[in-house]
Amino acid sequence: MEAVPAVTRRRNERIFYLAMTFAIVVTVFAGFAPTYYLRPAFNSTPLLPLLHFHGLVFSSWIVLLIIQTTLVARKRTDIHRRLGIAGFILASLMVIVGAVTALIRAKQGAAPLPEIPPAAFLVVPLGDMLVFAILIAAGFYFRRQPGAHKRLMLLATIAILAAAVARLPFSIMQAGPPAFFGVTDLFIVPLVIYDLVTLKRVHRATLFGGLLIIASQPLRLILAGTGAWLAFANWLISLAP
Repeated sequence: MEAVPAVTRRRNERIFYLAMTFAIVVTVFAGFAPTYYLRPAFNSTPLLPLLHFHGLVFSSWIVLLIIQTTLVARKRTDIHRRLGIAGFILASLMVIVGAVTALIRAKQGAAPLPEIPPAAFLVVPLGDMLVFAILIAAGFYFRRQPGAHKRLMLLATIAILAAAVARLPFSIMQAGPPAFFGVTDLFIVPLVIYDLVTLKRVHRATLFGGLLIIASQPLRLILAGTGAWLAFANWLISLAP
């Protein structure tokens, strides 16, 4: 009698993670279509090699997410585990590429939001990389605990989703970081609901990972306007090639 609920639970779990992956893929594609994926249709100006490489590396993570989620859904956890090492290496590369790209673009004076100086805005992408790195490291550490591992990897991807969300063609995004952070946080809600429905509680990985993402956002916005951050950010920018 207990086999049926177990089978149903595993099926629902596969459906949930596939659905979350699909939502992330759609968001990333919609956000970056005009500037990257479908750039020739929107802008004839060639993309800088640095930004193209950045896009390629981060897109590879989304592709890997699709592959890994599909492998688990097809019960090919053996291949999933083998690809885990490649995923950790890719994630490490993403942190380096993301941070370096943010610094170089800040040095070039590029400002995603004209009203925010590049040095102040730098706290957003560097904060994304820090939160992503923490969640990835935790996910790798708990790789032998599937419940924690899969939640942490999903949350790590959500942590870097704000860049795509900010580029969605919605008027609310004109409000800046509070808006795109808030919309990004909505991706955490289904995971909380899923935990409450299936576990009758919020999983510790969801709780701590979700709180890390959410708490880091206002802290970054507060930090961005301080003299200490601006001095530190300008020092970092001076080191960029």
